[in-house]
Amino acid sequence: MGTTAAHARAATHDPEVLAELERAVRHLAAIDRPSASEGETRAALWIAEALREHGLTPDVEAERAHGTYWWPVGLLNAAALASLGLARRGRRRLAFGLATAATVALIDDLDHRHRWFRRAVLPHKPTHNVTAVAGDAAADRTLVVVAHHDAAHSGAIFDPGLPRELQARFPKTYDRAIFHPPLLWLTVFGPLFAMLAAAHGGRRARRWARFFTVGTMLGMADIGRRPAVPGANDNLTGVAVLLGLARRLHEEPVRGLRVLLVSVGSEESFSEGMAAWGRRHFLGLPRDATWVIAVDSVGSPTLCSPISEGFLRPYDYDADLRRDVIEAAGAHGIDIDVDFRFSFASDAQIAHHAGYRSMLLGSVDELRSPSNYHWPSDTADNVDYTTVAEAVTVVDGVIRRLAPAD
Repeated sequence: MGTTAAHARAATHDPEVLAELERAVRHLAAIDRPSASEGETRAALWIAEALREHGLTPDVEAERAHGTYWWPVGLLNAAALASLGLARRGRRRLAFGLATAATVALIDDLDHRHRWFRRAVLPHKPTHNVTAVAGDAAADRTLVVVAHHDAAHSGAIFDPGLPRELQARFPKTYDRAIFHPPLLWLTVFGPLFAMLAAAHGGRRARRWARFFTVGTMLGMADIGRRPAVPGANDNLTGVAVLLGLARRLHEEPVRGLRVLLVSVGSEESFSEGMAAWGRRHFLGLPRDATWVIAVDSVGSPTLCSPISEGFLRPYDYDADLRRDVIEAAGAHGIDIDVDFRFSFASDAQIAHHAGYRSMLLGSVDELRSPSNYHWPSDTADNVDYTTVAEAVTVVDGVIRRLAPAD
């Protein structure tokens, strides 16, 4: 987007509001916030205080989370690699059982399901979620707007140079694609080939199992050894949207809809914070009167409303809720990209699995990816704050549409 167009977009928003959104992102980006860390807790406490300044009474809820994804993914691939040694020594039944268990546990973890392996085997630490009730607290209908305040680790696999090179070499194919390659499929290939090797004893299956398991373990080790990025776009921009909504709902109250403003920790460890929030709150939220919007990485140039998300398979978002978002954007002349599928996962998937109408509101750059995704350049200086303000406007518009008395 050219400079003139960017200035025109910014001119449609209150400079004071833009400055407030930017201050929140800058303050929190200065805190080192890996999942389930002391810095993540500091961020949660600051967010709660910021919500109080808008007249809300937030709860800071302590939960438990493992706080990584590289350990469970790496260890389960290591187990699959170990099964090859058992098969080589003639213990093929035991090898098949071990490889199968590793595969099932890995799919369960990647698909945001029960996480029984990490919950039973791996250590856990405190993580903190923030929940504030806004809108009409007595209403029967509820919209949950969720963001996250922890920050991701980087890794070579997230190097933005690769998609830029692909776009430069194959521009027509790249720009026509409606999804990015589901890279986490690669982490399951090793255990699957290990199962084949144990069942049939094929040399080729053993070689492929070794290739994928070792490659996955090296990739996970690379991510684990790197520090957390500042996480300004992903996802302090979502936190800023929560604060912007708190301000709007304080200045212009809504009737007939309760709005839960939720900032969770440990999203970057496969949505452990949101899963814990669901265990605490979902029983009190009827599925037929509750909607969930995950606001994640809305600091790229263009807002987006993907069709689906999922590491391993696509889960479609609620079509009616997406339509409300798209129409709210159109009513304010806000551009929104709607024609692609997200090959990663967000907190919206936790709500989807629990049976709630849910969706993701994000943003993309010219590569149709969130800007600076999991990269050290994800700083407050590289956020498009006009897009963040547009996200506030869009979600506020959805709130007004869902409120029957408004």
